[in-house]
Amino acid sequence: MDKLVRGHVFVFGKNIDTDQIYPGIYVEATEMDEIKRHAMAGSAIPDLVDRFQPGDIIVADTNFGCGSSREHAVMTLKGIGIGAILAGSYGRIFYRNAINLGVPALECKEAVSLFKTGDECEIDLERGTVKNLTAGTSARFEPVGDYMMNILQHGGIKPMIKEALKKAQL
Repeated sequence: MDKLVRGHVFVFGKNIDTDQIYPGIYVEATEMDEIKRHAMAGSAIPDLVDRFQPGDIIVADTNFGCGSSREHAVMTLKGIGIGAILAGSYGRIFYRNAINLGVPALECKEAVSLFKTGDECEIDLERGTVKNLTAGTSARFEPVGDYMMNILQHGGIKPMIKEALKKAQL
């Protein structure tokens, strides 16, 4: 994961729950290709998976990822190549799953008012800045610290721990 994330934005409102991100009726799916097909199927942008390009960014109002504790919601976003998520706040378990799986989930209350779907966004994880390159506006968020950056750069906590254990055995 690079410290600079750049992509087009998809804007969502408040209280986007995990069933909107990845509907529970598909939890039996085990192959990533099948899981990716259902990304955001329960949301206001159900064809997101067809429009989304790797690196694109989700911007949402408050309480993004509320609902169940299923990892599928984050797995599907990671599977389609989400660059980052900017939201006013997160469901606690969704946030934890995002970090564990190496998906940048950044809290920025101003982001939802800065963007429209389709705008180009640039996020500097290290400096804690988000820019709307289309409109020329920007906001700040809490910069990503070294430990969290390490998790993101490894693609999640499991790969980070595996590498650390591998190095420790040398």
